[in-house]
Amino acid sequence: MKLSFHGADRNVTGSCHMVECGGKKILVDCGLYQGGHELVQENAKEFGFDPSDIDYLLLTHGHLDHCGRIPLLVKRGFKGEIIMTAATVELARLVMLDSAGLQEEEARYQIRKLNRQGGGKNAYKIEPLYSTLDVLNSFNYFGRQADYNEGIDLAPGIRATFLDAGHILGSASIFIELEEQGKKHRLLFSGDLGYSGRAILRNPATPPDADTVVIETTYGDRLHKKLEPTIEEFYDAINKTIGRGGNVVIPTFALERAQEILYYLREGVENKRLAHFITVFLDSPMAISATEIFRRHPECFDSETLAVSGNGNDPFGLPGLHFTRETAESMAINQISSGAVILAGSGMCTGGRVRHHLKHNLWRKECSIIFVGFAAQGTLARKIVDGAEHVKIYGELIPVRANIYTIGGFSAHADQAELLAWHDKTGNPKTTFLVHGEEETMHIFAKKLKGAKVEIPKLHQSYNL
Repeated sequence: MKLSFHGADRNVTGSCHMVECGGKKILVDCGLYQGGHELVQENAKEFGFDPSDIDYLLLTHGHLDHCGRIPLLVKRGFKGEIIMTAATVELARLVMLDSAGLQEEEARYQIRKLNRQGGGKNAYKIEPLYSTLDVLNSFNYFGRQADYNEGIDLAPGIRATFLDAGHILGSASIFIELEEQGKKHRLLFSGDLGYSGRAILRNPATPPDADTVVIETTYGDRLHKKLEPTIEEFYDAINKTIGRGGNVVIPTFALERAQEILYYLREGVENKRLAHFITVFLDSPMAISATEIFRRHPECFDSETLAVSGNGNDPFGLPGLHFTRETAESMAINQISSGAVILAGSGMCTGGRVRHHLKHNLWRKECSIIFVGFAAQGTLARKIVDGAEHVKIYGELIPVRANIYTIGGFSAHADQAELLAWHDKTGNPKTTFLVHGEEETMHIFAKKLKGAKVEIPKLHQSYNL
């Protein structure tokens, strides 16, 4: 039995881990690297294994950094079975199609740029990492759908159980029971763990005892703000900005964060905690589609959200809300100088419509930019959060004069205390592997784990179980 690591090793994106047992090879996640140029270049490199050798892929959830290289895996020879929850099936399809579309558009842009510069003879070398057709082909390998807490037999001596991770809709921790030549081993992957007490989703499920634990460490070095003060700060930032005649731009992840912000905006209007009349734009076709998927999966909701929807109300609807799918509608928002709350992707400002809204509002001191999620090193969001006085957007140097808010309490990831509490419930694991975090954060978190042997694997490093 072996465990090897092929992504999110000493960094926060590109999750991909492999389990070997009884002649079978099982991947847990196959995500895309996101962030600076150097990280993005990793996506086209070899996986560190032969895709055609993989028998099963177990997907923890539908975020791009966990599912985004599945089409490339299939393109390079994978012919196994991909297993995930029903909600993750819908979200992963949406996310991968969007990813292919963005890559195809970027390739077309680079070809046009090359032609303008007179280097058109090299245009044939430019192609996306994978195409929309590659994504559609990958759907052929979507197999059984997992229900929480119900084991799935993969092969003799290999059984996988998906547990509610409370991170995004359909997200899961995965518990794999292994047996080979009379030796048994219990292996637990946290996936991305949610933050307890948040809206919409249930808290992460209590994990079972495990011999080996693979745990994410995105926020392993810090504690989040408590939720109620977070919501108050959020409402206060909006009220002050609208009051002084500005717009609010919220760089928003399309999955979970957009729906959560809509949920709290609805509550703020209903409870009159948002004092000013606001016009809200969800300016993200993917977030709009994701919101529709959320409405189709109430089985993932917590009791409070179920009560809202059970009363015939829309948990994600509020007066003055506009869904803007079309590009022309998005462009029209930039004609609005005040009173708008704009939710747009991407959450780390690495692409998407939010960059246009930043270009039109970042230089205006009456406006505000509210960051409600993690910003990885090398991203535009991180530069703004870290206090850059100017940032480059579409080749233009934009001064940062807007009010910048970083509200960490909305995080979809567990903080240090919750990660430690979750780990404490896994019994007395022989080894704990730290993944999906910045290296400095991992070392801080490792010191907090008492009594466990801790490993911080490097890319493509392999261990015997």
